[in-house]
Amino acid sequence: MTRTVHPIEQESFRILRSRLDTTGLPPLRRAVLERVIHSSADLAYADDLVCDEAELRAAHAALHAGAPVVADVEMVAAGITARRAVCRLADAATSTVNGTRPDGLTRSARAVRLAFAEVGPGAVWVIGCAPTALEELLTLDAEPALVIGLPVGFVGAAESKAHLRASGLPAVSNVSEKGGSAVAAAALNALLYTPYPLPPHPGARSTVAPADHSLNAPHPPKENTP
Repeated sequence: MTRTVHPIEQESFRILRSRLDTTGLPPLRRAVLERVIHSSADLAYADDLVCDEAELRAAHAALHAGAPVVADVEMVAAGITARRAVCRLADAATSTVNGTRPDGLTRSARAVRLAFAEVGPGAVWVIGCAPTALEELLTLDAEPALVIGLPVGFVGAAESKAHLRASGLPAVSNVSEKGGSAVAAAALNALLYTPYPLPPHPGARSTVAPADHSLNAPHPPKENTP
């Protein structure tokens, strides 16, 4: 897509790059990391974010071929500026009997099921709010093109992201409890804003985070304290 970049955004990226050298990263990992940091003003994502260039390239191609995008909440959907995202949270709120959900799911988890019934396999999932949405997605045979799993919170967020990395699904995640709608949408926007196709990029799989945060070395669940 063609974008007109506002001078404020240009200055923000200039400041970011003056404080963090990202020039050694392959193009999509750099794009995702920089846009996540731009959206949060949090340079610590350089050591916290986990993603793989080969997986990002496959997802980038899928997105530019028209793969559907699913968001867990409307705030994530609103932040995705270049593509309409499916979000079934409002429908999930009405899926109750006498105010309760007979399937025992949270509203966010129920929304994931409804969305999957609509889009089927091959979608890009963007989860920035609810750990239960991410956990529910992992129970489905969703065959995602990519899962951007960046839910936030002290209860279940870090654990759900560790489970995502352990699943082996193509993913963008982070190790800590932080995350949120803005950074999840930013990660997806980075892929949408990057022109297709990219030139071939040789090299082995690697991650933004240090080696012990790699997709091949899942983390045990962290204990969260309020």
